[in-house]
Amino acid sequence: MEIIMNSWPWYVTGPLIATVMALLLYFGKTFGMSSNLRTFCAIGGAGKYADFFKINRKDYKWSLAVVLGAAIGGYLAVNVITNNQPIDLNPKAVAELNQLGFSNAGQDLLPSELFASDVMFEPKNLILLIIGGLLVGFGTRYAGGCTSGHAITGLSSLQLPSLIAVIGFFAGGLIMVNILLPLIFGA
Repeated sequence: MEIIMNSWPWYVTGPLIATVMALLLYFGKTFGMSSNLRTFCAIGGAGKYADFFKINRKDYKWSLAVVLGAAIGGYLAVNVITNNQPIDLNPKAVAELNQLGFSNAGQDLLPSELFASDVMFEPKNLILLIIGGLLVGFGTRYAGGCTSGHAITGLSSLQLPSLIAVIGFFAGGLIMVNILLPLIFGA
């Protein structure tokens, strides 16, 4: 169990991702969560309201296994296969997060100041979650895919739009972390 509970080195995970991508490309499939969620919406009847969701669901059946696997894998990783050790964050990052009011930086996967059940529904946090969710949804649709789809599938198949999207994702993340987050949390 020790090998499963600890981080794997790049020289193991990199070739595993490359193998999965080669197989997906060989079979004419793509990897990305937003396309899988599109399939869920189509199954739920969203095609009645928007042409974007009018797809042949049978062509995307395999993608439902990806979503199910991600959900089950995430649950197992957090609740079963965990070593309960703090996350190895850079001490400078921990200090900066502490200055912003995040007292348990590196101790949990999600900051309790935002995601604990007693604070999640505070007006400021709820507004952040709603606006963030809408922006992620809009950005995913506008960019023609999500971060995993562009960064893994798009870049591995040398698509220029994916490179542009990934640069935008990183730029947006840098702006959020270095400019907006300190403004929102008053550091």
